[in-house]
Amino acid sequence: MEIEKREGVFSGLTILAFCWAVVGPLTMKFFADHGATVIRVETSKRPCTMRSSAPYKDNVPNYNKGGYFNYYNSNILSLSLNMQLPEAREIAKRLAVECDVFMENYTPGNMEKWGLSYEELKKLRPDIIMMRQSGYGSWGPYKNLPAFGMVLVPIAGLPNFIGWPRKEPLPVGVSAYTDCISPRFATAALIAALDYRKKTGKGQLLDLSQFEAAIYFLAPAVLEYDVNGREPERIGNSSPDAAPHGVYPCTGDDRWCTIAVSDDEEWASLCREMGKPQYAADPRFNTLASRKQNENELNKTIGEWTAGLTAEDVMERLQTAGVPAGVVKNAADVYNDPQLRKRNIYWPMEHSEMGMFTHLGQSFQLSKTPSKAYSPSPLLGEHTEYICTKLMGMPDEEFIDLMQKGVFE
Repeated sequence: MEIEKREGVFSGLTILAFCWAVVGPLTMKFFADHGATVIRVETSKRPCTMRSSAPYKDNVPNYNKGGYFNYYNSNILSLSLNMQLPEAREIAKRLAVECDVFMENYTPGNMEKWGLSYEELKKLRPDIIMMRQSGYGSWGPYKNLPAFGMVLVPIAGLPNFIGWPRKEPLPVGVSAYTDCISPRFATAALIAALDYRKKTGKGQLLDLSQFEAAIYFLAPAVLEYDVNGREPERIGNSSPDAAPHGVYPCTGDDRWCTIAVSDDEEWASLCREMGKPQYAADPRFNTLASRKQNENELNKTIGEWTAGLTAEDVMERLQTAGVPAGVVKNAADVYNDPQLRKRNIYWPMEHSEMGMFTHLGQSFQLSKTPSKAYSPSPLLGEHTEYICTKLMGMPDEEFIDLMQKGVFE
């Protein structure tokens, strides 16, 4: 097997990653898409939960056909190691010496159990950078708690601010939200550590808590409690600073459009588009305070107007009039969105078991060194022989012997 030479701002950087779920791969993918060689350690003895998560290609459960896994793991190499065996742990140590960065997002204690703590790794390579990205961080009263995105989200408090007044909190959809928040912080931290090492020759340990990363999205609520001693209430789709501010029904099956009016000028423009210019001066609606006081009636009036139009018509008419509005897109809308297509967020690549599959690209562009689709998401352990024999220089006889011992399972 030959691996295409990689270019980009991180070309020449090698990362060894013990990843789980989404947070690890999504962090590492940023570097892989920009030229780094990222080696992800996996095992068939306990496959990543994303490999066993639906949806599957052709609706047939298969570790290599899981949509979640394949969406987030393009450009990453897969090394299969059964870390229960001492030989596998030795290979991990040997490989760590040849890598610039060691990343893991397991529950604290696993790396120590395998002899791969930061203290042990820097004995092997003094300038190594280790990034730990566990649920709660490597110290503190929660450090040993296993973490998963759908659990971290409520512990961080996010659902407590989602829902309708005087009703129960609502979850943040089906997404492991913290898994998508944390990588944004992790990539910045790792880039800073790489820059520091370039200047000083020194590596370091980065300890990131997914729990703490999520708190940044709750800053106003924490401030409200800290300063005023009050808990913010769930307010549905409304806003204390805008009215109308909601999601309104449109023609078609489950089609909606959001509208957010923040001042009287925008309200007057909306009234003209609705064919009710007199509402701009109506005492029930002519100020933000009056619109908030009569918000139910206001939303009913707007909903009756939008119900006779497509969501796209509502959005285009209001945006042209200077009123913030946007279609509530479904999966098909997002997949076919011309803006996303133009900016190359989707990377179609031929996958050996799924055929043509749309992988996830990057949400920003570097003009001189753009991200690039090098390889589709890997089969479980697909690059094991290449990594061992080509990158590590392991003799064929040793590789075969270890394979027969079950080290690469």
